[in-house]
Amino acid sequence: MGQSESFSTKATERAAGSAISVSFVAAMLSLLLFAWLAEEVLEADTIRFDNFVRSAVHGWASPGLTSFMRTITWIGSVQFLVPFVAVCVAAFLYVRWRRGAFLLLITVAGAIPLDAALKVAFHRARPLPFFDIRAPQSYSFPSGHALFAFCIFGVLAAITTARTKRVWLRVGIWVVAGAMVFLIGLSRIYLGVHYPSDVVAGYLAAAIWVSTIAVVDRWRRRRASERDMRV
Repeated sequence: MGQSESFSTKATERAAGSAISVSFVAAMLSLLLFAWLAEEVLEADTIRFDNFVRSAVHGWASPGLTSFMRTITWIGSVQFLVPFVAVCVAAFLYVRWRRGAFLLLITVAGAIPLDAALKVAFHRARPLPFFDIRAPQSYSFPSGHALFAFCIFGVLAAITTARTKRVWLRVGIWVVAGAMVFLIGLSRIYLGVHYPSDVVAGYLAAAIWVSTIAVVDRWRRRRASERDMRV
C-alpha cells in the first residue's frame, strides 16, 4: 500500500469514527432531553408553556392559514406518507440506491412501534381541538405526525444529499426537509390536536431513533471496510 493510499485510508477511518461519535452523542442528548420532557409532562409542569404557545399560535388564525395547515397536516398523515414512502423506496431501488431504500424502510418500520409504545406508556389525553376539528382517538404524547415527519424527511434528506455533489443543492434539500418537519409539527399545534410539548417530544423520539440507526449503519460500514482492507 502506497503512502498516499495509506493516508487516504486513515482519513476515511477518522471521518467514519467522527460520524459515529457525532451520531452517538446526538442519540444520547436526545434521549436525555426526552426523559426530562417526559418527566415534566407527567408532573404537569408543561401546562403553562403548552397553553401559552397554543394561544399564541391560535392568535394567528385565519381562513387561509387554516386551509394551509390542514393541507400540511394531511401531508404528515398516514394516508399521504405510506404511498409517499413506497414511491421513494421504489425510486431508490430503480436507481440502485439499495442501501438508501433499506435505511428508509428500517426507519419507518421502527418508528411505527416506537410511536405506538410511547403513546400507550404515557397515555396523555389530547387537548381540545380548534376549528371544530375531530381529534384522533389515539393518545397525545408524543405527536406521531412530528415523529414520522422527522424520521422520513430527515432520512430522505440524508440519503439524497449523500449522493449530491453540488453544495447549493444539498443545502436546498435540507432546508426543504427542515421546513416540512417544522410545518407539520406546527400544524398540529395550530389545529389544536396536540400540545407543543407533544410535538417537541415527537422530534426528540425521532432523533433518538434516527441517530441510533446512523450509529449502527456507520459502524457496520466501518467494520466491512476494515475486513475488505485485511483481505
